[in-house]
Amino acid sequence: MEPTLVGGDRILVLRRRSPRVGDIVAVGDPRPGGRLLVKRVASVVGDQVDLEGDNPLSSTDSRDFGPVDRRAIVGRAVYRYGPPGRTGRIL
Repeated sequence: MEPTLVGGDRILVLRRRSPRVGDIVAVGDPRPGGRLLVKRVASVVGDQVDLEGDNPLSSTDSRDFGPVDRRAIVGRAVYRYGPPGRTGRIL
């Protein structure tokens, strides 16, 4: 699968903690460091969410750190506002 987002993309994230399969979400990295990750929701079971990257060969996702709690999700990525020429809705 080709990545939806690439390095340098600027995105708008709407706060929403009820993810659906296929959503691209910003989530607090469960590993030390306090970074935000942007990943696709692969499955939702109860309060646990499995995340996957669009490039599985080079992505750190739930295969590495396991499912994350729904409360770790900051929101859903809905729009790319930069760089120029790559703007538009994120599907």
